[in-house]
Amino acid sequence: MSRPLAALLLLLCTMFWGFAFVAQKSAMGTMGPLSFAGVRYILGGLLVLPLALGEWKRRKVTLTRNNWLLIGVLCFAFFMGSWLQQAGLASTTATNAGFLTGLYVFFVPLIGLVFLRVRPHPIVYVGVPLALVGIYFLNGGGISSFSQGDWLIVLSAVFWAMHVLSLGHIAKETGLPIFVSAISFLVAGVVALAIAVPTEAPTLGQISGVWVQLAYAAVLSTAVGFTLQAVGQQYVPPANAAIILSAESLFAALGGAVVLGDRLPAVGYAGAALLFAAIVLVEAVPALLARRQLPEVRATN
Repeated sequence: MSRPLAALLLLLCTMFWGFAFVAQKSAMGTMGPLSFAGVRYILGGLLVLPLALGEWKRRKVTLTRNNWLLIGVLCFAFFMGSWLQQAGLASTTATNAGFLTGLYVFFVPLIGLVFLRVRPHPIVYVGVPLALVGIYFLNGGGISSFSQGDWLIVLSAVFWAMHVLSLGHIAKETGLPIFVSAISFLVAGVVALAIAVPTEAPTLGQISGVWVQLAYAAVLSTAVGFTLQAVGQQYVPPANAAIILSAESLFAALGGAVVLGDRLPAVGYAGAALLFAAIVLVEAVPALLARRQLPEVRATN
């Protein structure tokens, strides 16, 4: 797959995620965060499972012990990121959550550099602050005073960064993006429901009361969105992918405008432009530099 097509898949998945922000927020009045996450991910995992098993049989890949260990890290990061984000949404504003979730744009290259010794392309050092400023303006150019929910969202951003890093690595190493995604969905869903049953006591009435939100989150945000992320990340470096995925905030704002009638302030449009510029920058500049270097290499040979 070409890198531009992979970047397009990542952008598409951020659209599904951004619109899911509205569904997740509205469901918190009826279901607990673990209950919603559990049902959502089990349904999403079951939808993807036939494709995942077909991919595994077709590729005939034997997973090593290290592969399974990394899949375990992926599942843990996915569960923690989802749980903390969903719990934070119950007690913080949409403005705060939209900005703070985008902090994984900063955490991805930081964790990759400190713990994995992976140096991102220099353009990332321009794209990350540009994206963060864009997200900040997109959400009104300010956040209200910090609450417990805000801290949960910040912590979730750390785990989402771990998810981006581990997913990109394991998908590229095994060539099984759909398979590893399905495992992470099902594991996260089972663990979430196992904790939710004694602590939140979900009922069929609660589930049926938010079936539209659950259907969207399970089918488009989980089964389609996260699977597209797994496929696309095989061809885009993690730090660059994080900047592209930050467009989730843009689509969350659009979803709020369409569904909830929210309107962006004037500074919000400037933020959207900056965020779009950051995405174009991290994808266009490396490609242009590579094209310039190719004739030089041919000339020297």
